[in-house]
Amino acid sequence: MAKIFITGSSDGLGKLAAEKLIQLGHSVFLHARNTEKKEVLAGQITEAADILVGDLSKMEEVKNLADQVNAHGKMDAIIHNAGVYSADSATLFQVNVLAPYSLTALMELPKRLIYLSSGMHLGGRPIYRKEDLPSINYSDTKLMVSTLAAALAKRYPNTLSNSVDPGWVPTKMGGKNATDDLQKGMETQVWLAECQEKEAMTSGHYFFHKRIKPFHEAVNDPIYQERLLGLCESVTGIKFK
Repeated sequence: MAKIFITGSSDGLGKLAAEKLIQLGHSVFLHARNTEKKEVLAGQITEAADILVGDLSKMEEVKNLADQVNAHGKMDAIIHNAGVYSADSATLFQVNVLAPYSLTALMELPKRLIYLSSGMHLGGRPIYRKEDLPSINYSDTKLMVSTLAAALAKRYPNTLSNSVDPGWVPTKMGGKNATDDLQKGMETQVWLAECQEKEAMTSGHYFFHKRIKPFHEAVNDPIYQERLLGLCESVTGIKFK
């Protein structure tokens, strides 16, 4: 039985992944943005190990959330599932990039890290200067997320770190017109979090439906990786050990 924490698990892909991992016998720690969502989630998934609360758009709450996770001891896997699509540039950067960056830096390093990216990262720009942040868009943030996963795979060789494209699925974010399969959209992150197969025990890759796919050329660029980590550190004041 593994201990697994999933951000943004009160609905959508995060909730589906949590339900599947619990069904597989794992100890799953859920995350809700506020106490109201926690109460609703508690009534829906009664087998959760715990439901932790924190608004990822607020840095102080991100730090508090990391403390809550650490209080439960080291996780075996962490799925950074939470994200926003329709938001201003500051919120996009905070929730989609700074939150997973900060949580990873502040929590005990697990055996496996999984970051939810998007096929839209292929249209992203490799932004690494503060002055460019006001123009940041969703694709840019997902390029940053995939780059973060790849950078950490190099920095921490004893931790498996990968990013996942779940596809365009009919969640609250994806909308009802989404054309990809919702169940398949969550299977890869579950597989990477708990499977012992050789194919899942790899690092530094970008997956779609359990298959390694090509990523944006900037993702594996060591110069961009270090500039991105430097940007996140300069904005948050949080540094990887």
